[in-house]
Amino acid sequence: MKKKLKFAAGTLAALLVLAAVALWGASVYAGRKMQRIVNLDVKPVAYASGATVLERGRYLYATRGCVDCHGANGAGRVVINDPNGLYVKGPNLTAGAGGVTAAYTERDWVGAIRHGVDPRGRPLMIMPSEDYNRLTDADLAALVAYTRSLPPAPGEPAVLRLPVIVKVLYAAGVIQDAAEKIDHRLPPAIPVPEAPNAAHGAYVANMCIGCHGATLSGGKIPGGPPDWPAAANLTPGAGSGMTQYDSVEKFRAMMRGGKRPDGSAIKVMPFESLREINDTDLEALLAYLKTVPAKQAGQR
Repeated sequence: MKKKLKFAAGTLAALLVLAAVALWGASVYAGRKMQRIVNLDVKPVAYASGATVLERGRYLYATRGCVDCHGANGAGRVVINDPNGLYVKGPNLTAGAGGVTAAYTERDWVGAIRHGVDPRGRPLMIMPSEDYNRLTDADLAALVAYTRSLPPAPGEPAVLRLPVIVKVLYAAGVIQDAAEKIDHRLPPAIPVPEAPNAAHGAYVANMCIGCHGATLSGGKIPGGPPDWPAAANLTPGAGSGMTQYDSVEKFRAMMRGGKRPDGSAIKVMPFESLREINDTDLEALLAYLKTVPAKQAGQR
C-alpha cells in the first residue's frame, strides 16, 4: 500500500511539474507571438479634410465602437477589468501626453484600423479590426480625420494584462489577435448609397463581426471574461435571437435602450455606441439581418 501511495504521489508530482512547464512554455510562446511581424501590403489612404468629412468621421467614431475603447475624448478608457486578472485599457489616440498616434503616417492608420497591426507590423491584441477591415476608403479617411482632430489629452498606450489561461488559449490559436482574424486580401467595400435597405445594411453589419462572428451566428466571445454571455445568433437559424424583433420599432428600442422587448437587459453589447446609430443605419441593418443565411447558434 505504501509503495502504491508513493507511486501515486510521485506520478501526481510529475504531472504537476509537466503542467507547470507546459504553462510556462505557452506563456513564453504567447509573448513571442505578440511580438511577431505580420508582413502585409498595407495601402495608404490619403488624408481628407472638410466639414462634411469631419462630421462623417464623428458619426463613425461615435457609432462604430471607437468611443467604447478610447472614450469620447480619444484618451483611452478601461474596457475590461475582470477579477480573474484580465485587464484591458484602450490607448490614447490623441496628440496629448502618452498618445500613440502622433507619428502615424497615412499607412500606419490603415494598418491599425483595417489590418490590426501597429506601425512596426506587430499585431494589435484587442483592436477589433475585423469590424473595420471593409470600411470604404472614404469612411476610413473620415474616421482618421476626426480622430486626428481630437484635442490633445493626457493618457497612455494600451494596457493589457492577460491571465495565464488566456495566454495558453492565445498560444494555441483558440483566441486570436486582430491580425489573425482578417482576410487581408479583401479589398475595401464598394460604396453603396445610404438607404434603409439590405444592401446598405450589409455594410453596417460589418461592425457586428467582432462579437457575433463572421456568420453572425454568435456564441462565446473569444477572449472575453468568463461571465460574459454568448453573443446572440443574429441569423434566422436555430436559437436565433432575432425572433423578438418583428418590427423596426422593437429593434430600434433595443439598440437605443439596451433592453429586449420583454424588458430584460442585454449585458455586453456596446450600447454607448449603438444608441447613437441613426435610423437609416438601423433600418438597413435589420433589413440585412433578415436576408443572411440561417446558421445554428454558436457557429460564429
